[in-house]
This record gives sequence, C-alpha cells and structure tokens, in this order.
Amino acid sequence: MANGAGRVDLDGRAIKPITICMIGAGGFIGSHLCEKLLTETPHKVLALDVYNDKIKHLLEPDTVEWKDRIQFHRINIKHDSRLEGLVKMADLTINLAAICTPADYNTRPLDTIYSNFIDALPVVKYCSENNKRLIHFSTCEVYGKTIGSYLPKDHPLRQDPSFYVLKEDVSPCIFGSIEKQRWSYACAKQLIERLVYAEGAENGLEFTIVRPFNWIGPRMDFIPGIDGPSEGVPRVLACFSNNLLRREPLKLVDGGESQRTFIYIKDAIEAVLLMIENPERANGHIFNVGNPNNEVTVRQLAEMMTKVYAKVSGEGAIESPTVDVSSKEFYGEGYDDSDKRIPDMTIINRQLGWNPKTSLWDLLESTLTYQHMTYAEAVKKSTSKPVAS
Repeated sequence: MANGAGRVDLDGRAIKPITICMIGAGGFIGSHLCEKLLTETPHKVLALDVYNDKIKHLLEPDTVEWKDRIQFHRINIKHDSRLEGLVKMADLTINLAAICTPADYNTRPLDTIYSNFIDALPVVKYCSENNKRLIHFSTCEVYGKTIGSYLPKDHPLRQDPSFYVLKEDVSPCIFGSIEKQRWSYACAKQLIERLVYAEGAENGLEFTIVRPFNWIGPRMDFIPGIDGPSEGVPRVLACFSNNLLRREPLKLVDGGESQRTFIYIKDAIEAVLLMIENPERANGHIFNVGNPNNEVTVRQLAEMMTKVYAKVSGEGAIESPTVDVSSKEFYGEGYDDSDKRIPDMTIINRQLGWNPKTSLWDLLESTLTYQHMTYAEAVKKSTSKPVAS
C-alpha cells in the first residue's frame, strides 16, 4: 500500500493525493505522522521545523522511495516570510508547533503564551485568507480542572462521571488563579481554539481541532544530558525513563496523586490520518484523542514503568523506586495541576469510527524497550567518571 493505490475514505470515496504543510514536523508527533503519511499514503509533506533530528531517517537522500514526497524547510514560524507561501502551496496545514512541557509553563510563561497563541495567529490567518484547511493541535489541558475537584474529598458526586469525564462540547474549562502560572499554557491554547472556531463561524475556515490526552511512545521529548539540556525537565514519561536509565528513584510530584490516561502514539496517529482523509466528517469538529481505558495515577504509572523497565533491561528494580517531592521544589513557585483527565470518546467514535487499541502495559513495554535500546549505553558512558591520567 506504500503508493496508496485503491485507498478509500470512510464513505467509500477514492482518496486523492494532497500536499500537507506540517508545522512542527520534526517533533515527537510530527515524526510519527510523517512516517505514517510516507509509508501508507500517496500524500506529499512540506515538513517545517527548526530541527529535523527525529525525521532524519525520512530525509536520507536518494535512498528512499518517497524522496519526492517530503521536503524539509528549516523555519522558525515566529519570523519567517516563507510561511504564507508554504501554506498556499499545500491543501491542508497541520499545526503542531508548541512549547508543551509543564516545567516551562511556570518558568517561561511569556515564551509559553507567545509560542502557543501569538505565533499561531499567522498560521490561522493564512489558512483562512487562502481558503486552506487547518488541523490545529490543542491540548487536553484546555479543560483545566474537573468540576468534581471542587467538591469535598469524600463527596459521592466526585465518583459521578458527569463530574470528571471531559466532553468537547459540554465540559467547562476551569483554570487556577492568575498567579498560578502553570495555566499560561492551557489558557493560550484555549484562546487559539476560540480564535480558530471564530474564523470557522465568521469566515468559513475549514478546521479540525485535536485535543491529545497524553500521547506517549518512542521519540517522546528527550533524555536530559543525552539529547537534551542536562538541567531540562521533560514530561512525565521521559522524566521517569531518565530516572530508570540512571537507576535513580522516580520523583513523584505532590505524591503522584493526579490521574491521567495514556495512549500509544501509533493509535493516536491512526486517528489523525482519519481526520486528514475524511474532511467532510472532521471539519468543524473538536476531537478528544485519548484512551480512557488506560487510566492510572502518576504513582501507579511510576510503579508500572519500574516493573516494565526491569523486564526489558534485565536489570533488577532499585531498592527505593520512588521518592516524593513537592511541586514547588520540582516546578517552582506558581505550580498547580489538573486532578483527572478522562476523555469522553463519543464524538470521535461517531464521526470517524475510531477507538484506541493498545493497553498501557503493551505501550509501556514498546516505549521502554525503545528507550533502553536508544539511551542505555549513552547514559552509562555519561555517568561513568573519567579516570584521571
């Protein structure tokens, strides 16, 4: 199927090849999406990013059958006059560019707001003015806290799904106070969603908004000191992977009580491909993309990752696998968190017939096998002290 011949959409229509302008193509999600598009469809990709390390294997000259179907453009969308031309050349623009690491929301709130709101404005504008379709990546953080979190701890309604399951068209978006700078990200993401929606309502922009719920898998984030800054703090999967690789206790922020659902990147990318190829069913919709069956507390995630890593690495678990730290100590002043993030899947199921497949155990095994194969040697080298000659 590499050439995509004979492929049809959900309504049985032949899928025509299109050109996709992908902003942030060199990131975690972008790299998996590029792979999927090149290996399984006939579409062309204009890949825009500042870095291309995660898609290098797709850009090898003359060695791959899709070399005419992907072009890499090294662009920072903040200030690059080429952006509008590239949007015009494509049928569809997918915007993945974002600062999306919780450690930054607190310490770099201005960068976070600019990256997620101001820098996205021209993308929306160019799509709207040139009648180009837009798939905009938002976040499950736009929901903020659940209604249930405002009830007393032992209140029976806390257990009622209508107080914590998040629905695209009904659930309110509840943020902490302004001095809790952690919400700079969610608030910027929500405002750009409202702008995209308004462009659709007033100017006929064809759009789809994606709200990812903790997509995890190979190539996610970085391992501090190996392929990222040594003082960097990536998201939870890479943070815990880093601890496991270094045989250090996993740090649980405020006891690791927050609840999250995790979905395998490959399942999530299937959903995005359905959106790309079924515009009639996807346009005008906001889609939660997550796996409500893979719900755990962050503490449970740490325990599962410790077990899985011991299995894939062949090393025993360390003596004290976790340590509690305060959010102030870990993230700095002004941190706050959402309590639960359980996606309602009704809309994506109705529109695209999509459901996630991979269990949390399976996706952790696949991901940690990758982490071990990719990083274990480099971490060993970096931690072994050089002997003075």
